[in-house]
Amino acid sequence: MPSLFVFEGNDQGVRFNLEQDAISLGRDRGNVIQLHDTEVSRRHAVLRRQGRTFVVADLGSSNGTFVNGQVVQTHELATGDELMIGSTKMLFTGGGDSSVGDLASKISIIAKQQPGDRSRIVRSMPQEEGSRVLDFNFDSDSPPTAWLARARSNLQIMYRTAMAVSHTLDIDQLLGRILQWIFDWVEADRGCVMLYNPESRTLEPAARRNRQGVADEQMSISKTILDYVIEHNEGVLTSDAREDNRWNPAGSILQSGVCEAICVPMQGRYNTVGVIYIDTSISPQKLIQSGQSTKFTEEHLKLMIAIAHQAALAVEDTRYYSAMVQAERLAAVGQTIATLSHHIKNILQGIRGGSFLIKEGLSRHDETMTRKGWEFVEKNQERISNLVMDMLTFSKEREPDLAPADLNRVAADVVELMQTRAAEHRVQLVIIPTTKMPLLTFDPEGLHRAILNVVTNAIDACGKDSTEDETHEGRVKVATQYDKDESMARVTIEDNGAGIPPEEMEHVFSLFVSTKGSRGTGLGLPVSQKILKEHGGRILVESEPGQGAKFILEFPAVASDHNQTQAL
Repeated sequence: MPSLFVFEGNDQGVRFNLEQDAISLGRDRGNVIQLHDTEVSRRHAVLRRQGRTFVVADLGSSNGTFVNGQVVQTHELATGDELMIGSTKMLFTGGGDSSVGDLASKISIIAKQQPGDRSRIVRSMPQEEGSRVLDFNFDSDSPPTAWLARARSNLQIMYRTAMAVSHTLDIDQLLGRILQWIFDWVEADRGCVMLYNPESRTLEPAARRNRQGVADEQMSISKTILDYVIEHNEGVLTSDAREDNRWNPAGSILQSGVCEAICVPMQGRYNTVGVIYIDTSISPQKLIQSGQSTKFTEEHLKLMIAIAHQAALAVEDTRYYSAMVQAERLAAVGQTIATLSHHIKNILQGIRGGSFLIKEGLSRHDETMTRKGWEFVEKNQERISNLVMDMLTFSKEREPDLAPADLNRVAADVVELMQTRAAEHRVQLVIIPTTKMPLLTFDPEGLHRAILNVVTNAIDACGKDSTEDETHEGRVKVATQYDKDESMARVTIEDNGAGIPPEEMEHVFSLFVSTKGSRGTGLGLPVSQKILKEHGGRILVESEPGQGAKFILEFPAVASDHNQTQAL
C-alpha cells in the first residue's frame, strides 16, 4: 500500500497509509493527515491518486511544498521521493507489485533427479566481472551510438536501484520495486527473489511477479541453478540444453518450449543473502516466427549481478538497523527500569521515614512529631503520584482530548495550585493574563500538566533551598499571550533563579536528566514537550547563568466554535 513515512519532524517514526483518493495534509485536525508542525499551514497540500501513484499539490501554503529539495506546485510522486512540508520530511513509497503472502506454495525447486530439471548452465560470471556493467568494447556489430544507448540505459537502472535502496527500509516493497524495474528493461516473463534464512539454512521466497503483474500459477526453479549460484557465488545464464537439437526448428523444439533463465547471487558486504531469478519461455511456433534464438545475453547477466548486489546491501542494512533498534530498545528499557527504581526507592525511603515518625509520635503521644511524619508521607505520596502520571503521559501515544477551554483559566488554576509550594520555598508566584485571549480548542488537562511541570521547576530553581544567598527573593512570573496575526497561543514561565549553564541547555529536554538531584525525576520537561508537540507546538528556552530562565510554551491557536474573548 502507498504510504508516507515521517523520518524528520515532530511526527518522526509515524507511517501514514494512503488509502483514500484525495488526502489533505496540514496542521488542522480536520486534515486526513494532521502534522504537528508549527511551520505547516492549516491546509498545506493535498495528495490525489493518479493511477498507481499520487500527485501532490500545494494549497497556497506559507512555506511551500518541496519534493527532493525543489519547491513544487504539483508533482507526481515516485517511490523514494522525499516530501518536505514545513520542517517535516516524509518518504513516499508506492504500492508494491510483488506478493509477499504465501510465496512458498507458489514457488517450487526442482531437484536434480527430477525429469523437469533440464536446465544447463551456458555462462557463469563472478561479481567482479558483473560489476563492469558499463564497460563495453566497440566492434563492428556495436557502433558507438548503440554502446552509448546501452550504457545510458544501464546507468539509469543502476541509479534508480541505488536511490530506492538508500530511501527505504521496507524490504518487501524494495524487492517488488526492483523486480518491476528488471521487467521494464529485460524481456523476462517471470521473476522472483529468494532470501537466505540463516536459521533453517534454506532459501525462502520473498517476492515474485510475472510480466502482467502477480501470477497465481506455480513457478518452478532448477535446483541445479540454485546450488551452483550459492556454492560458487557466481551469476549464471542458463537454457534447457544449448548443445542438443532442441534449437533446431525441425527437431524437438517443436514439441517443447525453450526456457532461458538468469540467476544471480545477492552478495552483500559479508556473505550471500539470497538470489534473484528471472526466466523467459516462448512457444516453438512463436520462436520460429520471430527468428530469434535467445532473449538473455551476457550484458543482461552483468546488469543483474550489479542490481542484486545493491539489493543485498539494502537487505543487510535493514537487518542491521532492525537489530540495532532492538538493542537500543532493550538498553532503553534497562536504563528506564534502573532510573525509575532509583526514584521509587528514594520516595519509599521518604514514606518509611514519615511512617517511623508517626509511629514514634503515637507511642510518645507527641502530636508535633506525628504531624511532621504525616507531612513526610503526604509529600512523598504526591511525588510518586506525579511520577506515575508523568510515566503514563510520556509512554503513551495519544491524541489530545480537544475541547473548548480558556487558557487564562488553565494557567490560573496552576498558579493557584502551586501557591502553597511557592510559599514553602519563599517564592513569589504571580500570573499576568492577557485580556485578549479568545476561547480556544485544546486539551485543557494536558496543557495544565505541561504548565504545572514547568512552573514546578521554576519554583525549585529560585527557591531558598536552591541558592546560598539568603537575601535572594525568588520570583516566578506566569504570563499568557495570544498572537492573532500568527494564530499562536503562548504561556511564558519566567524565574529569577541561577539560570541554565550553556553546556546543559541541549539536555534540558533529555529523559531522566535532572539538576535537582534526588528531588527530580527528569521526566517533567520531556513530558511537557511531548504534550506541546501533540498540540503541534513546542517549548522554547531562553537562559543565561545568573539571569534566570524563561520557558515559552506555544501552540497553534485553534478558535472554538463558541469563540469569545474572555478575561481572567
